[in-house]
Amino acid sequence: MKKGYFITFEGAEGSGKSTQIRNAVAFLKKQGYSVLMLREPGGTRISEAIRSILLNKELTEMADVTELLLYLAARAQIVREKILPALKKGKVVICDRFEDSTWAYQGFGRKIPIPAIEQASRLVRGNLKPDLTFVLDVDTTQGLKRGGRHDRIEREALSFHRRVRQGFLTLAKKNPNRMVVLDTGKPLEWVTQKVRERLERVFGK
Repeated sequence: MKKGYFITFEGAEGSGKSTQIRNAVAFLKKQGYSVLMLREPGGTRISEAIRSILLNKELTEMADVTELLLYLAARAQIVREKILPALKKGKVVICDRFEDSTWAYQGFGRKIPIPAIEQASRLVRGNLKPDLTFVLDVDTTQGLKRGGRHDRIEREALSFHRRVRQGFLTLAKKNPNRMVVLDTGKPLEWVTQKVRERLERVFGK
């Protein structure tokens, strides 16, 4: 296996990412791998400060482009401060959300032109892309009930969240070698097993 390995977990609100990430980290550590777990936006002091702005439910006047640039700014920091250094050291980096979320939320959800996102994203991440991405898919209404509607993004209209879900599924169809879609409407144990099976294919049992 090459030096360092970058895994991301994606999905709409209430898809169960946190549980599966914890399980994946525990599994890989048990196999003897050095694992760094991160989240987006966040993961660094600067990125966490940006996160608090992005998710503030009182900032309802935030423009869509402002939102996009803030997410990208948070990513620029975590890529340079945490992700790239960890990969260079041969660690497995597992991140709760990355660039696919930008395509789904700001591209499909906010309808910001794809060329604009693509150009800005390349500046932010350089050549870095995930080696493996798990897309945890959930019915939109069910997911919002699971996760609640507490922050600014979660409080968006149902139609927005449906576009986001479709965005993830569209991305997965375009990137079948990297992105694995799992139905989290199925039992938790089934989802966990499917994640583990894919990890075993990469890292061995």
